[in-house]
Amino acid sequence: MDSVTPLRFIVAGRIHRDFLLLNSGQAWLDVPGGNLLYAASGLAIWEKGIGLLGRVSRDFPTDWLELMAAKGFDRRGIRVLPELMEMRRFTAYTDGAVAHADNPVSHFARLGLPFPKNLLDYRESTPQLDSRTRLAQSSVRLSDIPADFMDAAAAHICPLDYLAHSLLPSTLRQGHITTLTLDPSPGYMNPAFWDYIPPILTGLSAFLTNEEKIRSLFQGRTSDLWEMAEALSGYGCELVVIKRGERGQYLYDAPARARYTIPAYPARIVDPTGAGDAFCGGFLAGYRSTYEPLQGVLYGNISASFTVEGSGAFYAMEAFPRLAEARRLALQDMVRKV
Repeated sequence: MDSVTPLRFIVAGRIHRDFLLLNSGQAWLDVPGGNLLYAASGLAIWEKGIGLLGRVSRDFPTDWLELMAAKGFDRRGIRVLPELMEMRRFTAYTDGAVAHADNPVSHFARLGLPFPKNLLDYRESTPQLDSRTRLAQSSVRLSDIPADFMDAAAAHICPLDYLAHSLLPSTLRQGHITTLTLDPSPGYMNPAFWDYIPPILTGLSAFLTNEEKIRSLFQGRTSDLWEMAEALSGYGCELVVIKRGERGQYLYDAPARARYTIPAYPARIVDPTGAGDAFCGGFLAGYRSTYEPLQGVLYGNISASFTVEGSGAFYAMEAFPRLAEARRLALQDMVRKV
């Protein structure tokens, strides 16, 4: 990041080495990805002065770290571990945005593509509940945060694990951060964690979840998304946003007791990877700039629209500011209060 650009935002999350097979048959193999980079790029469409918090394996390509700096990000918060860590993530898309993470051999064969050597020993991680007492290897530690990062004014925490989400918010609020948003991990959005969710929500500016995760948490309690949002806001989080993919978003504004539905901007979908994370980065930019929750959703919606129109974690950053603003204004007329 340019040294004359003051650090204003922090994004904490995970970095991956992505292996993507798109509907078009195009393959993107071993490219930088992960929720941290997509969220930061969604924010960078609108703002500068962004610091990254994450962890990478000792064999992580150094030129990728240099690329992050070249894109304008402060990468001092990315810790290179002395040990190896699994960072690969395979995703194949079929039938629109339907993602498959299993059996990569069959997907390469289906498309008639040679199987990449650096995926030969790849094993999809089995979904499981988060630990409440042990941090995942890839999760940000408090000791990873550079001291001057605490001078930032706003932060977004991408999906990590439960313990990281328990510790990071209170630590960041000890600095100058007054706007804090969080996207939960599917590993704890589960009925088994019901009694442990309130501490995560208390004091957040906004809780940004997708529909699948919130329905999983409320399984057996209610199927009404608005009831879910209102219940979560009751734990001290003023704003709850439910991301619904191609169907847009729901916004519940607790102080105003207002409900909004926002359609997705009608973008041409090339690669849906990272759209939800880019939304979160855009939301932080919009909300911090205007302090209007609805504007935050509109900014996030537009960040997601640019992300899906191409491939790569940094693709959205190529958007022209005037085009981003034009899309936001057009989408504003499609909002519906319910």
